[in-house]
Amino acid sequence: MNSLRQNVLAPCRSLVFGTGNRKKAAELADLLEACGLELKTLADFSAPLAVDEDGGSFAENAALKATLQAAQLGCWVLGDDSGLAVDALGGAPGIFSARFAGPEATDAENRQKLLQQLAAVEPARRTAQFVCHLALADPSGTLRAESTGRCRGQIRLEASGAGGFGYDPLFEIVEYHRTFGELSPTVKTCLSHRARAMRALLPQIEALIDAGEWGMHG
Repeated sequence: MNSLRQNVLAPCRSLVFGTGNRKKAAELADLLEACGLELKTLADFSAPLAVDEDGGSFAENAALKATLQAAQLGCWVLGDDSGLAVDALGGAPGIFSARFAGPEATDAENRQKLLQQLAAVEPARRTAQFVCHLALADPSGTLRAESTGRCRGQIRLEASGAGGFGYDPLFEIVEYHRTFGELSPTVKTCLSHRARAMRALLPQIEALIDAGEWGMHG
């Protein structure tokens, strides 16, 4: 089970983000650097576990990703489950955000389906929020900390901006009159649901490090 430990640099001071999406990881790397942690992703490993995201909530899916992946890799793992919740659609696509238009849907296909479902919804009612739940597990696969972050906005009538990923070009931060696809990575890092969840988790991570837990488990 621990044959992949050799892929981890400085295991007592590294954290594996349980995703292969380097764009997601980039949003958190600078925040974690302040704790002296090097952030890696599943893309850095040759055979990460394929976790079945069959939980009924963001929290359940994040915990599954963290605990199962940590036990597989023998590392501290940060599990993330996030998505878009649109008020006019009763919170959909929610935990199905990445596969809203089908199991193998592209970002563009998911955005197109969202626009189709909101076609008859007036702009004032196109409110939504991005939600992110983070779960931290130690190398034994035990859940050690959790946090949730949210970012409210509204869904544009059409995509705007080439930055970000997923629904970012449709999600407008009302105060900035810009979508996440138009805002710079620096601004997005300050405002995003994922960054807010990470900032809420940092005190718990720092407490574990201060208690010597990173050295005891890894």
